[in-house]
Amino acid sequence: MFFDDEEYGGEDDRLVKSTKGEYDVEENVLRPKSLSDYVGQVKVKENLNVYMAAAKKRGEALEHVLLYGAPGLGKTTLAHIIANEMGGQLKLTSAPAIERSGDLAAILTNLNDGDVLFIDEIHRLNHSVEEILYSAMEDYALDIIVGKGPSARNIRFSLKKFTLIGATTKAGMIATPLRNRFGIICRLEMYTPAELKEIVLKSAAKLGIEIDDSAAAEISKRSRGTPRIANRLLKRVRDFSQIRGEGSVTIEDARYALGRMEIDDLGLDETDRAILRAMIEKFDGKPVGLETLAATVNEDANTIEDVYEPYLLQMGFIARTPRGRVILRGGYEHLGYKITERQASQLSVFDKDDND
Repeated sequence: MFFDDEEYGGEDDRLVKSTKGEYDVEENVLRPKSLSDYVGQVKVKENLNVYMAAAKKRGEALEHVLLYGAPGLGKTTLAHIIANEMGGQLKLTSAPAIERSGDLAAILTNLNDGDVLFIDEIHRLNHSVEEILYSAMEDYALDIIVGKGPSARNIRFSLKKFTLIGATTKAGMIATPLRNRFGIICRLEMYTPAELKEIVLKSAAKLGIEIDDSAAAEISKRSRGTPRIANRLLKRVRDFSQIRGEGSVTIEDARYALGRMEIDDLGLDETDRAILRAMIEKFDGKPVGLETLAATVNEDANTIEDVYEPYLLQMGFIARTPRGRVILRGGYEHLGYKITERQASQLSVFDKDDND
């Protein structure tokens, strides 16, 4: 009764998604099936190869894996690959979807030996749900309290030997007890233009798109170091090419399409540039708070912090300070602004820090 699928979210609802038939067709086509087909993340791949080979040699389930890094770097894809190479079925869910401890209990009790449970945004797990995971990860057991008050008693259910893969963009927000229960922790890095070009060419072949090397390179350098963005831009460039071109994507097609989408040579879109312009024109290069900046550009503060700011920080266009966000010399130069004396005085603090 406690683990009834209808009540607590079996596979018929949207809480857990199977690997089959739940994803966009093109997304499934583009997703690599093995580590050998997975481009980039060389160190992560090499280590995972060893961990998986050793686990299979011992006849054990792979230890629990924590994947962290910026959005779109391939955390979900790696979960698919791990499940495929370990010979288990992949169950996918996200932390916000697991609202009650019963939801997680239903998922865990439906896992078989060798299955892989992927929880996206694991840093957002409800505290009561998170506590159930502790015994499940360590002892492959589920501790349930039945009743209330003096008559309450603890019942332990045995679970099959499964692998939990947690994915997060904010590893620092994961509770220490949960983080310490992951035996394998992998940090995913941003991709190089060369790696992204290889991904674009592979994706184009899978989608049946003819594309020039130069066009693939143009798309890759504007993809912000992220495969998800590279694949999305490839599809949109394909659309423009099919309507105005001759079918095969050329460098001219790519530049025209990316220009229409207002994505510049470094991958900045109109919102990125609006943030930089606001910091220059509205605040004269002075430190500005996140909420104030968000209101100025009419964008959600969390969206700026999670989506736009990381890339601007990585490019050296802005910096975080105790007083707020400030624009750096690279931001002025990219937009073609002439630096005033007052702004130069403000920048001299950061130039000194760089020289030190």
